[in-house]
Amino acid sequence: MRITKEQVEGALKLFGLEFQDAEIDLMLRRVNQSLSTYEGIRKIEVPYGTELAITFHPGLPDRVPAKGPQRFEPTVAKSAGKAPANLEDLAFWPVSELAPLVRSRAVSSTALTRMYLERMKKYSPKLLSVVTLTEEAALRQAAAADAEIKQGHYRGPLHGIPFGVKDLFDTKGILTTWGAEPFQQRTPDADATCVERLYKAGAVLMAKLSMGALAMGDQWFRGQTKSPWPTEAGKAKGEYDRGSSGSSAGSAASTAAGLVGFALGTETLGSIVSPSTACGTVGLRPTYGRVSRHGAMALSWTMDKIGPICRGVEDCALVLNAIYGPDGHDRSVGADPFHWEPRKPLKSLRVGVLQKDFDSMQAGDRKKIYDQALADLKNAGVVMTPVEYKEDLASIRFLLDAEGAAAFDDITRDGAVRTLRMQGAGDWPNTFRSSRLIPAVEYIRAQRIRSLLVEKFEKFMADWDAIVLAPNNGLLTTTNLTGNPQVVMKCGFLNGVPQAISFLGKIYDEGSPLRVALAYEQATEWHKRNPELLA
Repeated sequence: MRITKEQVEGALKLFGLEFQDAEIDLMLRRVNQSLSTYEGIRKIEVPYGTELAITFHPGLPDRVPAKGPQRFEPTVAKSAGKAPANLEDLAFWPVSELAPLVRSRAVSSTALTRMYLERMKKYSPKLLSVVTLTEEAALRQAAAADAEIKQGHYRGPLHGIPFGVKDLFDTKGILTTWGAEPFQQRTPDADATCVERLYKAGAVLMAKLSMGALAMGDQWFRGQTKSPWPTEAGKAKGEYDRGSSGSSAGSAASTAAGLVGFALGTETLGSIVSPSTACGTVGLRPTYGRVSRHGAMALSWTMDKIGPICRGVEDCALVLNAIYGPDGHDRSVGADPFHWEPRKPLKSLRVGVLQKDFDSMQAGDRKKIYDQALADLKNAGVVMTPVEYKEDLASIRFLLDAEGAAAFDDITRDGAVRTLRMQGAGDWPNTFRSSRLIPAVEYIRAQRIRSLLVEKFEKFMADWDAIVLAPNNGLLTTTNLTGNPQVVMKCGFLNGVPQAISFLGKIYDEGSPLRVALAYEQATEWHKRNPELLA
């Protein structure tokens, strides 16, 4: 027997357990037999894209997909005026305003793509926001879009619009590195579902954008992706002195800097919300299971979500509309229609606000920003009712650690994880190794507690179509576990740095928080304020 009684006793102490001597004696043979089983399954090659045989579905067990036709009524104009003399003046325009120009052929997709490509070459080196520039392919796609539009075949508002994707989405024949040293030469042979669907919508892929290595933070194998909004001190020195935060770092930085028309990101525990906050973009974390994860790097099979990062609220609706829904690959994806009704009367929405979080801010400039944001929402016609939610269930965040460790167990055991830039106590290498000691029994118990959490949160959300959140709301882990959608957008600036406000929605109802966010956008001017880039 390779495992001794003393070793079993030591292992039990790691888990806070104590059994009787006779019981441990009985355990020994089974523990040793299990070791051989584990060694056997490690010899089986499991491709990175292989899904779990079990699936998480948000909502309560009796929930059925919503029925009826989709209500999708975007306000994108069908015609447009003249394009500006300097095409670069379009760099910060939202898709909802670029689309009419492309549709009417006032601006060609080729010209728009060339403009963004040149800006990417000029500004991304300091931001470190791009991994691979797909220039030749982008210009071919743009030329094809121009030809189709000229022939009267217009596919919709994304047709001819240049975009970028986080470098964890597979793109056929194009490097997809996951931001990590062990995968720098990884080239997939097929496109991720969401990339495929954006191609079908006529969008033009121009860049694979940087991401924190294996979807953590903003550090990748070439360095740290920066926010295009430095502090006042950094601006005075002519340098970017802030990271873009969250693993969808390049997607948020590139969109905020006007280097792409829009981008795709992912969130497991804040990676759309966090970089959108740091970079001042509009980020939409859709409901878990709204968008297929097929062809996207898995970090946590039961928590990963795919969503748009844009410069306007309606842009997020346009992009989500193009990529959502079942694809026959990802069994977690629901069939509910996505409703977008930008003219829906605000008085028909039940909107709550976690008022205590806003009230708890210390007096000063920051509090003034958020007091004004709530006042602007009220003046826009949003009727808010103070609500409270207290999280009293034990923390089960380690579900993410366990699944991430399983996803990258091969490079943990063969030592390749040691090549990652970040090797601190809170970084992936240590997390993957430490998570090897999470017992399967505790993981399953935590998933059962997650069911209780979902039930509790569904009860809380039952009376509300949207909840207004302050940045210090404390619900990031909870809502990433329950799978609820969230919209984040800027609401002011402090020391040159964007501040953000969020809107939370019900399961499979992104439309309501987007509608409240649109009301705020239309009532304020923050979306028109863009960074002055450092070349």
